[in-house]
Amino acid sequence: MDEQALLGLNPNADSDFRQRALAYFEQLKISPDAWQVCAEALAQRTYSDDHIKFFCFQVLEHQVKYKYSELTTVQQQLIRETLISWLQAQMLNPQPEKTFIRNKAAQVFALLFVTEYLTRWPKFFFDILSVVDLNPRGVDLYLRILMAIDSELVDRDVVHTSEEARRNTLIKDTMREQCIPNLVESWYQILQNYQYTNSEVTCQCLEVVGAYVSWIDLSLIANDRFINMLLGHMSIEVLREEACDCLFEIVNKGMDPVDKMKLVESLCQVLQSAGFFSIDQEEDVDFLARFSKLVNGMGQSLIVSWTKLIKNGDIKNAQEALQAIETKVALMLQLLIHEDDDISSNIIGFCYDYLHILKQAIMLAVMKKLTYDEEYNFENEGEDEAMFVEYRKQLKLLLDRLAQVSPELLLASVRRVFSSTLQNWQTTRFMEVEVAIRLLYMLAEALPVSHGAHFSGDVSKASALQDMMRTLVTSGVSSYQHTSVTLEFFETVVRYEKFFTVEPQHIPCVLMAFLDHRGLRHSSAKVRSRAAYLFSRFVKSLNKQMNPFIEDILNRIQDLLELSPPENGYQSLLSSDDQLFIYETAGVLIVNSEYPAERKQALMRNLLTPLMEKFKILLEKLMLAQDEERQASLADCLNHAVGFASRTSKAFSNKQTVKQCGCSEVYLDCLQTFLPALSCPLQKDILRSGVRTFLHRMIICLEEEVLPFIPSASEHMLKDCEAKDLQEFIPLINQITAKFKIQVSPFLQQMFMPLLHAIFEVLLRPAEENDQSAALEKQMLRRSYFAFLQTVTGSGMSEVIANQGAENVERVLVTVIQGAVEYPDPIAQKTCFIILSKLVELWGGKDGPVGFADFVYKHIVPACFLAPLKQTFDLADAQTVLALSECAVTLKTIHLKRGPECVQYLQQEYLPSLQVAPEIIQEFCQALQQPDAKVFKNYLKVFFQRAKP
Repeated sequence: MDEQALLGLNPNADSDFRQRALAYFEQLKISPDAWQVCAEALAQRTYSDDHIKFFCFQVLEHQVKYKYSELTTVQQQLIRETLISWLQAQMLNPQPEKTFIRNKAAQVFALLFVTEYLTRWPKFFFDILSVVDLNPRGVDLYLRILMAIDSELVDRDVVHTSEEARRNTLIKDTMREQCIPNLVESWYQILQNYQYTNSEVTCQCLEVVGAYVSWIDLSLIANDRFINMLLGHMSIEVLREEACDCLFEIVNKGMDPVDKMKLVESLCQVLQSAGFFSIDQEEDVDFLARFSKLVNGMGQSLIVSWTKLIKNGDIKNAQEALQAIETKVALMLQLLIHEDDDISSNIIGFCYDYLHILKQAIMLAVMKKLTYDEEYNFENEGEDEAMFVEYRKQLKLLLDRLAQVSPELLLASVRRVFSSTLQNWQTTRFMEVEVAIRLLYMLAEALPVSHGAHFSGDVSKASALQDMMRTLVTSGVSSYQHTSVTLEFFETVVRYEKFFTVEPQHIPCVLMAFLDHRGLRHSSAKVRSRAAYLFSRFVKSLNKQMNPFIEDILNRIQDLLELSPPENGYQSLLSSDDQLFIYETAGVLIVNSEYPAERKQALMRNLLTPLMEKFKILLEKLMLAQDEERQASLADCLNHAVGFASRTSKAFSNKQTVKQCGCSEVYLDCLQTFLPALSCPLQKDILRSGVRTFLHRMIICLEEEVLPFIPSASEHMLKDCEAKDLQEFIPLINQITAKFKIQVSPFLQQMFMPLLHAIFEVLLRPAEENDQSAALEKQMLRRSYFAFLQTVTGSGMSEVIANQGAENVERVLVTVIQGAVEYPDPIAQKTCFIILSKLVELWGGKDGPVGFADFVYKHIVPACFLAPLKQTFDLADAQTVLALSECAVTLKTIHLKRGPECVQYLQQEYLPSLQVAPEIIQEFCQALQQPDAKVFKNYLKVFFQRAKP
């Protein structure tokens, strides 16, 4: 060999020598027989320099790795013999080779092994073992060779060709058959021999066991003699870290879930008995880091076992696995909060997986507990049923919270349950089918989106929901013979109506479900009733997709629209409340159709004419009816007819849409048909209520076309009326006043005092002292009266009041002052102060009505003080604070309109009369004159808080 070049191998050599050594190495690599020189040098122990020995191994490594196939059988035999000779020599060496040489030698052995084991050297391990026996140096090299072989065969960081991967698999299979039991036995002997005398070799051996356990038969290691020895090592300080890692690898090995659970639990029992779970008593953080990793492995292994057992349906063992996991949680938390970050980070995997199964376990529990039991009475729901419905709401909240934490997990769990259940719905119990659909329904709120856009955005979520909805509507489950399943089906298709804009081909089959024996014609009244409401929602939300089906739907619902008079004894399918939804649906279909106006008008007339004809006949019958019960049932029927007509108009948003559909005339006909009911002396309350509601709708739909009917209708409604009648009539007048303003001024001036007289007459009627309901009715009527005055003044119609004559004007104003001061009703008080400030704004200037300025100082200003000073005026109540705020606005408006005169009156006359101290008067007037109204509002609250005892 080139001795000069070899000098460059020394790390301290200069760069020229190093360059020469590098060039020489390259030269030897391509030389066909240079490796023989190196082999001989190693076998003969020619060189004592470690770097030259290392260099020789490198040349041999290159030869074995890249050129081995080019060698003759004799040459290959020479390499084998060289390595065995070198190994034998190590047994006799006074000093062991340096670690880096031993490692390089082990690598060359491993390379030769993978090349030769399957063909020329099947006795590789036996040859090695016969040389090394139990010599510590030999054992060290043997263990290094085993680690190098493991690295060649299973190291995932090393990229292998498919050919190499096949070869490695074959080697492992052959080793399992031929030599693994012998190797395991050799490890046991090494551990037993050296555990107390040579910690370095013992640790190496533990590392080998940990590495090989992943691909050899676990029973060779996971047995009493091995595990007991390893647990013994856990108590030997120099061995325990490596023993911990070895146990971790054993625990990590894939195996039958029940066997894994038993293995982990037996390990845990021994470790706990030996005191290893007492973390706070352990000071060695390096060991604790390894122990934390072991606990993490045990926890994760148990979780994998639980998951497999759940999947296999082995509930009993799954329960045991879950209990085993639970018992590790306290230890897991102790390790997680440890001050050393390595210890803490090593347990995070277990924490994460535990959280995941906790969520899964809760989810499974919720899904199970949502299920109805056999005893639930659907036809006659009592207290127990109500409690279960309430309980279901609590479970839903739990599911919603889980969805916030793990939306993907919830979606996957529901999809699994839903799909498996609906595949076999015909043979599945009703409660399981119901809960599967219910879970799909609940996802809408658990995974919220804006405007129900469940089928756009997040692709995986949208496609999962779309798949489930498609299954729901195509599976035929709507025919399931149980009301709970039928109802859940309809609830869900309506909740996910946006699905039908994505896949409109499914609309006809859902419409048929609504219209036939599954929905509106179901044998259960409860299902029919709910279907009526849901059908209305379905049609409204999908009105753009309904055009092809309109005529068909209208024909099919014809019999459901019939007004059933009391005398025919026919029990109709739907209640009158349910029919309201059907009428609304019919109206929506007609109005939102793409038909021309004439067609829409004709369809709307077809819908409403039967109601008008029936109404006329029934009204005549009512006039002649003697029996009070019959009168009541006829009046009910008349009221339903008006209500149905009213409900059809909900499809219109304003007069414009009514005109566009050519429907004004039909509704005016209805109005003329219904108004005569107001003059009927019988069953006044119910008839007036229905017609009044219809008028409210017509003011929106027909606008000024309604006005000619209002005076006569009002006159009838003010005759013989009670507090409740007035209370309900006033909002109608308010609506007309606010909408038409000046257009209705003549009408308002004419009916203003008759309305007020009717109100005052009812309010002044004597009532029993303890009659709470009469007192409440009067309070509500008083509020309605003040709301009417507020509407009149707020709509710029104060002349309606002003034109009633001085005496009447004063009477009205006094009632407003009384409302502000005398009645402990903060809602009415607030309204009164709004009216007063509006009147001051309109009339309080220099050109206001004669005598109004006096009224301001004599009545309005005092009211602003007397009201808040009352004991019943509670400044801790939110409504009362709002009333005080309007009181402040009134005072500010007076100051705005009357200027310094107002301040002077307060300073010199009014506030001194209340015995207010001069400095407080000064403070009050300064606050009143502040330009920012908010400053005065805040001050006024403080002022009255101080003034009240």
